[in-house]
Amino acid sequence: MLCYALLQAHDVVAHEIYGEDAMRVTPPPLLPYLNGGEELDGTNGEVEMENVTRVRLVQFQKNTDEPMGITLKMNEDGKCIVARIMHGGMIHRQATLHVGDEIREINGIPVQNQSVNALQKILREARGSITFKIVPSYRSAPPPCEIFVRAQFDYDPLEDELIPCAQAGIAFKTGDILQIISKDDHHWWQARKDNSAGSAGLIPSPELQEWRAACAAMEKTKHEQVNCSIFSRKKKQYKDKYLAKHNAVFDQLDLVTYEEVVKLPMADPAFKRKTLVLLGAHGVGRRHIKNTLIAKHPDQYAYPIPHTTRAPRPDEENGRNYFFVSHDEMMADIAANEYLEYGTHEEAMYGTKLETIRKIHHEGKMAILDVEPQALKILRTAEFSPYVVFIAAPALQNLNDYDGSLERLAKESDMLRQAYGHYFDLTIVNNDIEETITALENAIDRVHNTPQWIPVSWVY
Repeated sequence: MLCYALLQAHDVVAHEIYGEDAMRVTPPPLLPYLNGGEELDGTNGEVEMENVTRVRLVQFQKNTDEPMGITLKMNEDGKCIVARIMHGGMIHRQATLHVGDEIREINGIPVQNQSVNALQKILREARGSITFKIVPSYRSAPPPCEIFVRAQFDYDPLEDELIPCAQAGIAFKTGDILQIISKDDHHWWQARKDNSAGSAGLIPSPELQEWRAACAAMEKTKHEQVNCSIFSRKKKQYKDKYLAKHNAVFDQLDLVTYEEVVKLPMADPAFKRKTLVLLGAHGVGRRHIKNTLIAKHPDQYAYPIPHTTRAPRPDEENGRNYFFVSHDEMMADIAANEYLEYGTHEEAMYGTKLETIRKIHHEGKMAILDVEPQALKILRTAEFSPYVVFIAAPALQNLNDYDGSLERLAKESDMLRQAYGHYFDLTIVNNDIEETITALENAIDRVHNTPQWIPVSWVY
């Protein structure tokens, strides 16, 4: 029976080592029963193969400074585990390791109980023939993930204390398009910039970034004690006087991360930008830009006529410059969510009704709006398909600011950029009003004649 058990064990080990499914295999493991050790326990002489630790050797060449494209972690037993494999990296291309593999040795050096930083340093500096002794995880490969998102915050991995390996991260700016390759890790996604042929890098997951932003906000306010242990935060609610119920996604306006987008081909008949939204500090020149565009292109642009509760003047005609309505009628329409925005001036109410914007769209024109940024909560949907342009204040060093008004304009402009910059499709610095108008006209032409990235929710 001992001979039978040995032959059976030999057949199983040989299959595991040299079979078709064992692509990463070199010499078989040295086990006690193969070296004159004690007989293994078994039922009717059968070896309990589930107790066999299958150790393999993986060898490859590394002759450049290219990172191997893996990150490691030490588990509670002090064992070194492959935490992730960067898509497109050296290890990913060679398919020599898999997530979950345990690394026993690197070039004959035991790795147990060493620090991750020390091991990553060994991997970075290694050259020539590199040999890993591993215990394979036999974990099934996750399904591929390839989606595109627009980044809604700036990120620099070299300044991130939480990232497991700063060199494995990728930096990006607000508005950059990122291709998400893997979301396997709950805290760290793998992504690459659009049109980049390089390997993927690490970026914080939305949940990690939201937790970080929430903790930073609470630390800044100091109004209440909050337990900021990992992901145990409460999202603060965003409140203002506008009609937030139109678009529930903006309940998270203060915790922005990524927005899933899709690229539409040029001149897609199923989609076109319907609304031009001009944002900017008060006094930056938006009204002049709006009026100039409408005067130059009356067949292309129009401005929605506002509604008001004030009495008409003798020379005013209803529906020409204003629609005149009663206070009760306007309040009823506000309660019915029929207004984009509204306010009070000299005891009279003024507002922009959504139906007036829809009428412009039905006429085949682009509605121009110079609204407050909070109105994006309603506008940023497939129905209105806005192209959001931020008119930034001019640089102070080139102008004389005798009364401080330009400095106030610049400060308000910076505040708007910080709060809403992730929704800007274009930013134009208004150093010269005529140049700004020309730049805006050219930008609109490009939007109508080139492929563009838009939110997935606008299409599907």
